[in-house]
Amino acid sequence: MSEEVLINITPQETRIAMVENGVLQEINIERSRSRGMVGNIYRGRVTRVLPGMEAAFIDIGEERAAFLHVSDVELSLAAETATELESATPSIETLLRTGQNLLVQVIKDPIGTKGARLTTEITIPSRYLVYVPNGRNIGVSSRIEDKTERDRLKTGLAELIVEEEGALEGVGGLILRTAAEGVEEEQLRHDYRFLRRLWSNLAERRQQMTDPGLVYEDLPLALRTLRDTLGQFVEKIRIDSRETYHRAIAFAEEMVPDILPIVEHYPGERPIFELHNIEEEIQRALEKRVALKSGGYIVIDQTEAMTTIDVNTGAFVGHKTLEETIFKTNLEAAASIARQLRLRNLGGIIIIDFIDMAEPEHRVQVHQALNRALERDHARTKVCDVSTLGLVEMTRKRTRESLEHVLCETCPVCAGRGSVKTAETVCYEIFREVTRDARQYQPKSMLVIASASVIDRLREEDSTSLAELQEFIGVPLKLQIDLHYLPEQYDIVLM
Repeated sequence: MSEEVLINITPQETRIAMVENGVLQEINIERSRSRGMVGNIYRGRVTRVLPGMEAAFIDIGEERAAFLHVSDVELSLAAETATELESATPSIETLLRTGQNLLVQVIKDPIGTKGARLTTEITIPSRYLVYVPNGRNIGVSSRIEDKTERDRLKTGLAELIVEEEGALEGVGGLILRTAAEGVEEEQLRHDYRFLRRLWSNLAERRQQMTDPGLVYEDLPLALRTLRDTLGQFVEKIRIDSRETYHRAIAFAEEMVPDILPIVEHYPGERPIFELHNIEEEIQRALEKRVALKSGGYIVIDQTEAMTTIDVNTGAFVGHKTLEETIFKTNLEAAASIARQLRLRNLGGIIIIDFIDMAEPEHRVQVHQALNRALERDHARTKVCDVSTLGLVEMTRKRTRESLEHVLCETCPVCAGRGSVKTAETVCYEIFREVTRDARQYQPKSMLVIASASVIDRLREEDSTSLAELQEFIGVPLKLQIDLHYLPEQYDIVLM
């Protein structure tokens, strides 16, 4: 498995492509006018407590109020208002009050009409560690599976903290990240000192602020990628901006010196994304239908409530039995679906409609194939078993907008429905409205203004119906085409 990271920089946006074995797996886009908020830390003020939702709205100095659910409130905040009668799971009213100031961190960007989602459990990441100021323990990433290595890291970090601070108590919590596997004590010490300095500066800045606002802004996308998402299989990191390349080198020297040999500047005249067919892949990722190599295909429908994925055999007829054809199509679809979820950054509830399989063993194997394909996904996923109907329910953690929402907007013609009314339907709507207006206002004449397709139909296929309508209401009707009108748009002018 070989990975390559391609970083394309323009003044307007940063785009990062993760390529595995020559195939695009993930695309991340950050625009300078709308940078993501995840990871940012704010001084917030509670503006409204909602007992019915067990949540609160928090003013963080942005246009929209952010949302804080009770499950994301660090329980020590209840100290000021706690009573002996409180239950083990406090309500939002016992934890927060209107006007209260608190330090919060964004865990989910604003999506659609929803504001950012917050937590009071602050976490500050470096290359190998995550600092949790309100925590008390040392944790190890679950992706480090070797028990000996887990124990070595945990013991070594505890000893390091005692050397630096004199004791473990009162320091806060720390989490050893997956990237810490195999690293030496000095690398951990460097990260630990950096995080402690950063937290000290952050706490001082918070004390100086009197109004809600930004206390700490996370790194820009390019540097964040160098810090967070690079695995052991990454062979090259190519950056097409000389300025960003120099910033990346300076950052790597300070924070991640082990990646210095693989960071390089791409000076070519041909755009780096075009060179690797990334632009073409992005266009494909915006289409509903995804072809499979066998001839089958999957159809992806993204809605506000959930994402549905339908698997079809298409032109694939197989070579043996129908069951074998279905099984092979589902196996191929499982791998393709895992890639599309990463590529399109689809999150929330996802329903996959695999083709019905009669053999229980086939359902198990398809489920296992999907889980294996999802192992390399950085987002947290949870997959249920294949039902007897061939449906798989799963969730994928959503922290930012999907690729479609970043690059596209709702169609002004169909308003997001994916279809528009036929000219025939619009004509019959016009007939009903003309009849109603003629009876109510008794005009001398009426002018119908509509799109070319609707007026053409009124003059041709529905000309007889139009003549009968004029005779019935006793009012002459004039027709006028407006080239700027959408297919469903029309106006009736009374004269």
